[in-house]
Amino acid sequence: MIKTKLTRLAAFTFVPALAAGLAIGVPAVAQSASALASVQSHLKATSSMTADFVQTDRNGQRLSGKLTLKRPGKIRFQYQKDVPLLIVGDGSRLTMIDYQVKQVQSWPVKNSPLGALLDPDRDLSKYAKVLPTGSNDVLSVEVKDPKRPEYGTITMVFIRDGSAPAGLRLRGWVALDSQNNRTRIDLSNQKFNVAVADSAFKWTDPRPNRRGRG
Repeated sequence: MIKTKLTRLAAFTFVPALAAGLAIGVPAVAQSASALASVQSHLKATSSMTADFVQTDRNGQRLSGKLTLKRPGKIRFQYQKDVPLLIVGDGSRLTMIDYQVKQVQSWPVKNSPLGALLDPDRDLSKYAKVLPTGSNDVLSVEVKDPKRPEYGTITMVFIRDGSAPAGLRLRGWVALDSQNNRTRIDLSNQKFNVAVADSAFKWTDPRPNRRGRG
């Protein structure tokens, strides 16, 4: 029961909240603009992605599962078998389904830090800044809307990889909601631009007298 409560807290925290190696002699502003342009190119060049994920909440609880992403707006977090939770983005809303207590809650995608990850047309230059990482091979970008602090912050981490779209591989991110609840997602076994059916973002409504959703 304690594990279930912690798991639900981790998911609730996650849903509302999900300049690398500056070259000597290159102005920081120019380097930052170039990095943001690379990230924007990566997002536009990645129509879909699947990966394994490990989610770590503010209490250090770790959950694992399978991530499926399809831009624009679609994402699915299928948690490990002993976790009766599912998070799905259908293109407009993020929904958390708790099958144990038969509850469903949803938020507009744009109201979540994940909005920056799921919308390839969002102009990052207006909302993002590059963070120092100390490595030429690691790029960290923080995205938040100063006019909408309630939407939270997402810090995406990329690894330079010539075989990935636009030369970047999404390594994971840290989501911070307006209450400073922190959730970290680490990815592995990423596969880009693979075939993903829209049915992957359907879910079964556990509430009485409700039908499945898609």
